[in-house]
Amino acid sequence: MSTTPTFEALGVSAPLVAALAKQDIIEPFAIQTLALPDAFAGLDVCGKAKTGSGKTLAFGLPLLERIGQAAPHRPRALVLVPTRELANQVKQVLAPLGKICERRVKAMYGGVSIEPQITALGKGVDVVIGTPGRLIDLMERGELSFSEIEVLVLDEADRMADMGFMPQVQKILHKIVSEHQTMLFSATLDGAIDRLVQRYLNDPVYHEIEGRDATVEEMTHRFLLVHQMDRVKVAAAIARNSGRTLVFTRTKRGADRLVTQLRREGVRAGAIHGDLRQAARESALADFGSGKVPVLVATDVAARGLHIDDIDVVVHYDPPEDHKTYVHRSGRTARAGASGVAVTLMLYNQENEIRVIQRRLSLDLPIVEVFSNDPRLEDLHAFGAETEAVAGSAA
Repeated sequence: MSTTPTFEALGVSAPLVAALAKQDIIEPFAIQTLALPDAFAGLDVCGKAKTGSGKTLAFGLPLLERIGQAAPHRPRALVLVPTRELANQVKQVLAPLGKICERRVKAMYGGVSIEPQITALGKGVDVVIGTPGRLIDLMERGELSFSEIEVLVLDEADRMADMGFMPQVQKILHKIVSEHQTMLFSATLDGAIDRLVQRYLNDPVYHEIEGRDATVEEMTHRFLLVHQMDRVKVAAAIARNSGRTLVFTRTKRGADRLVTQLRREGVRAGAIHGDLRQAARESALADFGSGKVPVLVATDVAARGLHIDDIDVVVHYDPPEDHKTYVHRSGRTARAGASGVAVTLMLYNQENEIRVIQRRLSLDLPIVEVFSNDPRLEDLHAFGAETEAVAGSAA
């Protein structure tokens, strides 16, 4: 018998409960069960939770119900996020619910024209979801004032810190002088995030849940030694024999080049990185999410904050810079109990950096030499890597 409380019991109003039910959202996630009562009570909330944990509704439902209506250029709620993609994802969750509460929700980020955002602010936007750079631009133009903010949310604060946005975040926070509730959600709460909490949150209530991202132990790992001239064909062979595949490159140019090369191999692939126009990024994400394009090639920064379900394989086409990046990338697969595979393609001159990553993660696995015609690439789970390490690779 389930002991999970209902949304209604957690304080959510009947109209929003009904709207959630229409989306088949009936039972609250763990972070929602923990955070909603405190958030509705107006307390500052500090949540340790990862992408995909349900935190958007944990802060979004009380935010929509607690704020007043905005005057032109003076929103009542601000949700700070690290990336354009996350801004859109949060907006897609909250905007339909906002209509029920008669609250207007808009996402504001760079890479698109600023004029429609200025026009919207002039009409009055109750909830602004935005990236730091564009919000500062709007503020400095005199189009956006934080003087009437009632609820502030810092979403994926650790990613904002990783991406170097802390000076911009603090510049915005200094401008919020009205009495307000602050909610911060982050996958980690140490270092810069802890300093942020100490400085800007008032006696916060802490809630922590296990993230839905897979742990290293829950994934299958393959480390493959490939030859430079054969590397694209190996990646193509993996993609052909897998479901949804997310491939990581270190550079934007590398991502574009790999997409072109994969298409030559007959593999439908799209790219996502910072140099693409926003419409192109959104199109690539939509095609990948729908399965129209089974392979998405991404840079590390572009993939931060993305929540994409049912990724079967993550391919490290370019090895990650360190073990933390390896876990971030690989954690896109094996979510919510599904089985997933993380594959690292290694050239001869990259063995040392791969060995360092393996040691840091206590992954005692062989590096196996493969060619693109290797039948084992058809089933990475049953690869049989245990017996076929590259000769001398452990030396």
